[in-house]
Amino acid sequence: MLAGDIRALRKARGLTLAEIALKLGRSVGWVSQVERGLSIPSLGDLRAFANLFGVSISLFFSHDVPVEEERGVIVRAGRRRVLGTSESGLVEELLSPDLGGSFEMVRSVFAPGAEMKAAALRPTEEAGYIASGLFDIEIAGVWHRLGEGDSFRFEGKPYRWRNPGTEPAVVIWVVSPPVY
Repeated sequence: MLAGDIRALRKARGLTLAEIALKLGRSVGWVSQVERGLSIPSLGDLRAFANLFGVSISLFFSHDVPVEEERGVIVRAGRRRVLGTSESGLVEELLSPDLGGSFEMVRSVFAPGAEMKAAALRPTEEAGYIASGLFDIEIAGVWHRLGEGDSFRFEGKPYRWRNPGTEPAVVIWVVSPPVY
């Protein structure tokens, strides 16, 4: 699972093995072996990968899948990989079994008052469904207030968000290609 996630993150960012190796101070062969599951990176290496890809190191720590037939197919509620912390105002859980597919699905919980102050622009198509709470999203300079049951979609446009409510907002977010 770790090997596939590292490869998916590299590809999603349009980086070559040589570029990753140079940035990590490692050989191309070593990076290739990590991506194929032949070498296991140290904790320090995982921190370096996380910094390079701009993700939380917790992404690389998968939960055991007790039933082998479910590996890569099923994610049980209590076994999701958690990304982020409550201190940041945003906690996300990876709903997809891994990052190897053409999209990722994430459950995002936005704390009351949390906001993304600067707009982000990613080469992705994104969609979301508001499962509960109030959620504001600015897409290409236009703010939209969404509530439970509403949804959105955009592609390659700058966006930012905020939770204007007094309760957490829960959004199921789909991103293609995977960026986590």
